[in-house]
Formats: sequence, C-alpha cells, structure tokens
Amino acid sequence: MEALRQTAAALRRIAPDFVSVTYGAGGGTRDRTAQVSALLRDEFHFTVMPHLTCAGHSRAELAELADGIHAAGFRNVMALRGDPPKGAEFQPASDGPRHAIELVSLLQERHPEICLGVAGYPEKHPEAPSAEVDLLHLKQKVDAGAAFVTTQLFFDNDCFHRFTDRCRAAGINVPIVPGIMPVLSLKQIQRFTTLCGASLPGTLVRRLEAAGDHADTVEHVGIDWALSQIRDLLARGAPGYHLYILNRARSGLALAAGLVD
Repeated sequence: MEALRQTAAALRRIAPDFVSVTYGAGGGTRDRTAQVSALLRDEFHFTVMPHLTCAGHSRAELAELADGIHAAGFRNVMALRGDPPKGAEFQPASDGPRHAIELVSLLQERHPEICLGVAGYPEKHPEAPSAEVDLLHLKQKVDAGAAFVTTQLFFDNDCFHRFTDRCRAAGINVPIVPGIMPVLSLKQIQRFTTLCGASLPGTLVRRLEAAGDHADTVEHVGIDWALSQIRDLLARGAPGYHLYILNRARSGLALAAGLVD
C-alpha cells in the first residue's frame, strides 16, 4: 500500500482523467479493490473506476457488491467476466453469470446512473471461436448499456484501427479507448501477450532482444514504442488512451513528458 501511495502521488502531477482498480481472479481481492478505490479517491482525489467481475460470485452477491459500490459514491465501473485462477478454466459460481453481458445488464438495471466500461479485443478474445463472434459479444455488451470500450493491450496500431472500423460497421458507436502497455521486460510481455492473445511485432521484439538485460534500455525501448503508438492513435482520432502501467509511475510520467514535447 505504501508503494501504491508513492505511485499515486507521482501520477497526480499529470492529472489522469481517471484511474482504474483491478479485481483479482475469482474475486479474491474484492476487499482490497474497495480499499484501494477509496484511498485513491479520498486521499488523492482521483476519479476512480473500480473493476467488477463475474468470476466467483452469484447474482445475489454481485447485486450486493453493486449496491456497495454505489453506496460508496462510485459512479464508474469496469464490468468484466474476469479471469479464472491460474491454471483453471472459467467456472461460474452457482447462479452466477457466465458472461460479462449478464453483469452489464445487472448493473444497468440496478444502478442505471453508473457509467459502465467493457473490454474489447482488437486481436480477438483468446476464447472466442472467431473474430465475428467476439465482435457480436461486444455489441451485445454495448447494447445492454456499456458506455465505452477499453481495449486489451496491443502493439500494432493497425490492429486497433481495423478493430474500430469493424466496430463502427457493426453499429458499435460508443468511444473505444485504446489500451497501451509500455514494455518493461521482454519475458514479461511475452507472457502477457500469450495470455491475452495479442501479437508482438517483430521489430519490437528485435529491439528488446538487442537491449538484452539492460533494464533501463529495455524501458527506453518500451516507452519509445508506446509513445509512437499514442501519437499515431491520437492523430487518427482515438478519444484518449488507457495506460496499463502495473502500479509503476515512471513509465506514465515519461510518456506524459514525451507527449508534451
């Protein structure tokens, strides 16, 4: 928590529009999510978007959690199916929702004034049978009440631009916010992309390999790549960008400084 405080204090200098707080696999960090959300709002005055997932919860539990989020004064929620515990397949709880659309519908019905975000996958959800089915699921979430989409991380902007074109053609007209992760380690990003189904451009891999074990050089490569992504995304009409910085302030600050130059 002290490390989180230090990160939050540093990020306050660049005034992010909002910060999000993740939710552990199977709902294992529900209390910590609430604790961190309150800290970031009350101590640092951020607009906070807590995540809420289906995993590990019955419908009654999710209704109770939604009521608690609302009673605590939060009006933005990222509604997700959630990931299973490591090494396991997703299994809904007894009477629990199996898909994020069911959670979106529950939240929309219970507290329609809450602004709901949902996840989109420029390169397809790894469990979806096809890109067409994946896009249909996204449209269903938006039609059920989602106000915006935040994408899974990606490193090839063409993937994002093709994805947004397909979304607009399918009638998905809410803002689509690109998710960007500055690379801090080749092994780490290879693990992340394997889990989420994203691809790593060969040029980026070669630059990271050339950096070897020099952490500062690897970080410089990752920030430079992310900066190029963000500049292109904003120039081509993206409504903003969501940074996955894993509680590390330095990359966020470096990107903010680079965008000012």
